[in-house]
Amino acid sequence: MLVELVHIAPYAIAFTLPIALLGLVLLQWLGERSLATSMTVLVLVPLAATAVGVLGVSGFMFTPMLNTTLLVFLWVAIVTVPAALLLGRGIARRTVWEREARSRERAAEASRRELVAWISHDLRTPLAGIRAMADALSDGVVSSPEDVAGYASRISTETQRLSGMVDDLFELSKITAGALRLTMSAVPLGDVISEAVAAEGPVAARKGVHLEANAESWPVVLGSDPELARVIRNLLSNAIRHTPADGTVAVHVDAEEGHAVVRVDDACGGIPDHELDRVFDVAFRGSAARTPSGDGGAGLGLAIARGLVEAHRGEIAAQNHGPGCRFEVKLPIAV
Repeated sequence: MLVELVHIAPYAIAFTLPIALLGLVLLQWLGERSLATSMTVLVLVPLAATAVGVLGVSGFMFTPMLNTTLLVFLWVAIVTVPAALLLGRGIARRTVWEREARSRERAAEASRRELVAWISHDLRTPLAGIRAMADALSDGVVSSPEDVAGYASRISTETQRLSGMVDDLFELSKITAGALRLTMSAVPLGDVISEAVAAEGPVAARKGVHLEANAESWPVVLGSDPELARVIRNLLSNAIRHTPADGTVAVHVDAEEGHAVVRVDDACGGIPDHELDRVFDVAFRGSAARTPSGDGGAGLGLAIARGLVEAHRGEIAAQNHGPGCRFEVKLPIAV
């Protein structure tokens, strides 16, 4: 028996080695084109090499035993090839998912680092001002009632700014952690926008920005009133902040295919095309706002607006329009 094995070994190797090398070349040529195809090749190459080796050793004499052996190979191929295809596709989907998950994780980590850097800067600025004014008051550097009142007013303003930043961080943390819970009901969009316009009106008036809202009809949407109000106020606040004096911020409302569409137009001068996709990123304020002013915000308003809109199963987008930008929000209409 050992003698026979030694005798047929060179023939078996001679017939199977070319098939194996061909399979190796084919796998290298495929590369990463298709994992399912590569899995199929991995299954077929050993079967083909074994079948050719058996044929070669038998001298291509198709005896009943050889026919039975080849039939077994055929049935094995019929079973294993579809299994290899399914397995390859499953592994490919998992690989793509893992790759996308790693990409999202890297992007989230980069956003967190940027957020920490920006918030640290924005927190230091008002805190330094508050500390300096508090020291001035405690040391008696200012003593006249007018100066004391002015310092107290500025401390109050900076404190409110800090409080707003903390509120934004808390809201954003709930959104990113998936801890946001909405109480859904039918919400008249007209009431929400009217209240937001009234709340942001004084800010626009102080800056000399014209604020207006109009609609052919005011749809009723399915959502949570406080969160929708925050979305509209964040969009209006952003638009007013970037619109110069004598500019106009306009809110338009329409109904399209079962959705209410809210469009907020400003006169900011437009956003560079390469930054349009980033306006909703955490802490992003554009290259022109790297050194924020006192009312520059923390760069969280649009990120919060996007998270709240998506929590309502809506859509939000930004584009350049006319003398500035248009932020468009689509929300499902209440049935």
